[in-house]
Parts: sequence; C-alpha cells; structure tokens
Amino acid sequence: MNANAPLPPRARQTPPRKTSATPKKKKPKRRKWVVALLSFFAVVILGLGLFAGYLYLELNKTLDDIALPEGPDSKPIASADSAQVKPVSMVLLGLDSREGTGTLNTDVLMVAAFNPKSNTATVVSIPRDSLLDIDGYKQRKANAYYANFYAGKRDEGLSSDDAYTYARSEMRDMFGEFFGVPFDYTAIINFKGFSDVVDALGGIKVYVDQDMYYTDSADGTKIDLKKGEQTLDGEDALGFVRYRKSKGGRTPESSDFARNDRQARVLAAITDEMKSLGGVTKLGKVISAVGDNMTTDIPREQITNLLKAYYDLDSSQIRFIPLEGSWRSPYVYLNDSSVEKAKAALAEELSPEGRQAGAATPSAAG
Repeated sequence: MNANAPLPPRARQTPPRKTSATPKKKKPKRRKWVVALLSFFAVVILGLGLFAGYLYLELNKTLDDIALPEGPDSKPIASADSAQVKPVSMVLLGLDSREGTGTLNTDVLMVAAFNPKSNTATVVSIPRDSLLDIDGYKQRKANAYYANFYAGKRDEGLSSDDAYTYARSEMRDMFGEFFGVPFDYTAIINFKGFSDVVDALGGIKVYVDQDMYYTDSADGTKIDLKKGEQTLDGEDALGFVRYRKSKGGRTPESSDFARNDRQARVLAAITDEMKSLGGVTKLGKVISAVGDNMTTDIPREQITNLLKAYYDLDSSQIRFIPLEGSWRSPYVYLNDSSVEKAKAALAEELSPEGRQAGAATPSAAG
C-alpha cells in the first residue's frame, strides 16, 4: 500500500437502537417537597401562635372576672409565697343559685391543698348534710353556713358585695378551724358554671353507678340516667352529682356519701379530659365558662402562678378523701376517724416536701 495514499473515510456512527425497556421516570424535584413541608410547618406554627394568643386573651378576660379585684393597697405576691414555691390551700364551694331555688346553699363542699414540690394535691369532700361542731360557730348543716354568713351581714346593712366577701372569708376561717390547717383562699362556682364547663369539653365519660330518675318543676330539675359507663353532657353530669332521691320511687335513693364519691369521679374526669389533646383545643370555651360562673378571693397574679405550677396535674396525682359518717335524719354525723384522716392528709400535703405521688391514698376517682 502506498504510504502516501489517503486514508479511507471513517464509518458513519449510527445512533443506538431503541430498546423495549421502560424509560426511567424523572425524579421529582426535591425543592418542591421541601418548600411544601416548610409551608406546612409555618401554617401549624402560625395556627398554634394564634391559638395561644386567643387563650391568652380569654384568660386575661377571665382573670378580670374571677380574680380578687386589685385595689390601691394591693401588693405583688412575694416570691416566697408564690404557688410555684409554697403549698397553697383553698375552700371549694359549688353554689346552688339556680333560678327558681332562691337559695345560696353550697351543696358541693370541698377543701383542697396543693404542693409544688411533689406536684400533688389532696381534695377532701364534706357531705352537705354534715352537722358540724366547731368552736365559735353555731351548729348547723354544712351547706347552710355560707348563706347564713351572707344573710347575717345583709341584715346588718352591708352591701351585697361586702356580704359575699365576708361569707367567703368566714367559710375559709371556719374550715381552717375544723381541719386544723390554714386555708389561703376560697373559690365558688355556681351549678351553671359546672354544667357549662362539661359542655365546653364536649362531655365527660363516667360510670353511672345506678339508675336515677328525679324531676322538679319548681327549679326545672330533670334527672333521668341509666346505669353504666357513658358520656354525660353538662346537664346530665350535674344531675349525676346532685342525685339524692327518686321521684315516685322509680329508682333507688342515694346517700350523701355516694354523692361525694360521684363528685370526686366527675372532678377526676374533668381534669383528665382537659389534659387530653381534644380537651386542649377546647380550653378557650372552658376558660370562658369558668369566667362567667366563678368568683374567688385569689389575687390575679397568684391564679397565674397556680396555672403555671399545676398545668400538668392529672387525676393520678390527686388524692380524693371523702369524709364518712352515719345518716340520722336530718343530719350526717361524721366519724371522728374519718375527720382525723383528712386532717393528717391535708397537713402532709401542706408540708414543705409534700408527699410522694406513689403513696397516694386510693381515691374515689379510681
């Protein structure tokens, strides 16, 4: 071959033949998913922020309604006296002030002590018909004292507001004398408030221990419940804790002691429902219901301290102790041993270290 001869032309490069294999799908753009995810989180955070802001506004409005009004002599709560540092005790009253009754009877009577160190509470319930024998006070049914304190001061010419203030203070002092421990505050909620709180939570699940039927056209009471576990709305929950006697013998009667047991179980159910995810979303309505129907002598700042200290309290950390005794019409005569047990429990809760949650007395809520 002549070395100087031109090279032959290169072979034409043909494109590869198509195959029958399925072409690969294009990968989604990761950026779009990241943006979508960040947008979702932004919406959630914004929603939580708006919800928290709404709760803050509702709480502020409620505190204006229920807290002890601030006066020119009001002083800030000392840090050593804050509910986040020091045990706090109070008298809790359920007031029957429904239209048609014309009474101020406190048909639900409890005293409570809270300890921030152990993050526990003790609640003692007092049968409404208990005959109390307390130095310096006239003997009468427990549920009649508040109304008598109020009426006595009204008869002396005090204004309604001043008479209510006096009655709250006397209830605190009287139960302090009875249980041998000081009580710091008094909180009063009327029956409508109790019912409204349950409705705001969408009802509570409890075990109804017996059939209950009672009606009273004078005050509009209608209780018609069947035995068994069920979800009660506000009206039915109120009937459940109030039921004592039947209408026409259709259902068995109930004692004050059974009522106290039901009150403790309902209080536990409300506490746990408020702690649930569903309950948290309903807090605004609950706060509003409380504000419309509760009065206290607790300073605004201390209420905030209490909420901060015990926001995570649930029924397992609350020790319920019902006072026991015997019924001899028209009174409940309390057992001395039952009263002494309650005194010791309250004193323990108010001690600096409180109590161990695991050592809680089995409660009626269980």
